[in-house]
Amino acid sequence: MTRSTLKERSNTATAGSSFDSLGVHPELLRALGDMGFTEPTPIQRQAVPAGLEGRDLLGCAMTGSGKTAAFLLPILQRIQNLPRGVTRALILTPTRELAAQIDEERRALARYTGTTGAAVFGGVSIRPQEKAFRKGVDILVATPGRLLDHFQYDYARLDGIEILVLDEADRMLDMGFLPDIRRVLRHLPGRSRQTMFFSATMPKPIVELSRELLTDPLRLNVERKQEPATGISQALFPVPAQRKPALLIELLKRNEVGNVIAFCRTKHRAKRLYQKLEKAGISAAQIHGNRSQNQRTKALDGFRSGKVRVLAATDIVARGIDVEALDHVVNFDVPNVAEDYIHRVGRTARAGATGEAYTFVSPEEESDVRSIERAVGRPLPRRTLEAFDYDAPAAERFEVPVGERIAAMKARRKEERARARQKEARRRN
Repeated sequence: MTRSTLKERSNTATAGSSFDSLGVHPELLRALGDMGFTEPTPIQRQAVPAGLEGRDLLGCAMTGSGKTAAFLLPILQRIQNLPRGVTRALILTPTRELAAQIDEERRALARYTGTTGAAVFGGVSIRPQEKAFRKGVDILVATPGRLLDHFQYDYARLDGIEILVLDEADRMLDMGFLPDIRRVLRHLPGRSRQTMFFSATMPKPIVELSRELLTDPLRLNVERKQEPATGISQALFPVPAQRKPALLIELLKRNEVGNVIAFCRTKHRAKRLYQKLEKAGISAAQIHGNRSQNQRTKALDGFRSGKVRVLAATDIVARGIDVEALDHVVNFDVPNVAEDYIHRVGRTARAGATGEAYTFVSPEEESDVRSIERAVGRPLPRRTLEAFDYDAPAAERFEVPVGERIAAMKARRKEERARARQKEARRRN
């Protein structure tokens, strides 16, 4: 959805006029105006009217296309006049962050409708989620794993589901959730429901699953070639692997880049990059699978508020995390799957804005770059940073091999046990 200017935001009627042509209810138009959304995106123009009619949807949508509102608007409108106390809609999504973001957008859009909802995911207390089940909130946004945890108990019944959404289906497949999705489906009522299915890519298992779940669906951009959103300026920075941290720090210190999400290949590399940036006096946070939900939320909040300039991350945030006015994405490591590149760089240039995506390429990563260039259909420009010493030796290793890290942990534990024994011996004496 396109952000309005301040002047446009002050005129709710004008802000809602384009969505009004899609059949959106006045209460939802009012919320859209409050949020500063004016023009529907292409997928919203296609999906909202069909969704309001109750049709099944099969959408192939790139990140940043506005698909969250494309399925939330029909859901909210279809259920707002139904009796409360029964969960009518279930939205399945792969990650905690994406579930939290969808639920946040649901709250904003539903502010004048009286509908209720909750997010169900791991890493946080299960009690408020249990309460949401027992209360029968209108809309649940859930990750498959935590939802299955709840299904072990009698209170977790979703017999009233009328609308099912699978969001980022290919990402759920990549994360091994396909068996969990099938288990979740066994807990839902029969095939009379409306199902909306969104996936950035359509590999064979996803196509087969969509055929099982959907009846005469409206197909949205299924044949569209994957490419980054318009408005993204892309460039490659060839650099020796050991000089990547120094290059990023230099770009930041020269203000060549503003606020940055820096994507790393592994959790360890994201942690090490965070440590390097902090040591260099640059405000940073880390977000990856080894961080608790509270730590991940705190990192994102700090980044969104501007307190944190760099978010060192794994692909856990490549999809679904909406950060307004993000200046740059840096692929600190080249992704080995072209689709991951699309989603990483899609963190910038959200909703029609502009942004820049830089990719640091070591000689060992050139083959992955060629795959990406084939996927986007053109060679990507290469840049160098003037007066930066690409050949200088690194002061220390950036990545410590796994074997060494394990050996160091074992040594620390052995030392801790020895100290504990000594302490116990002194206590007895």
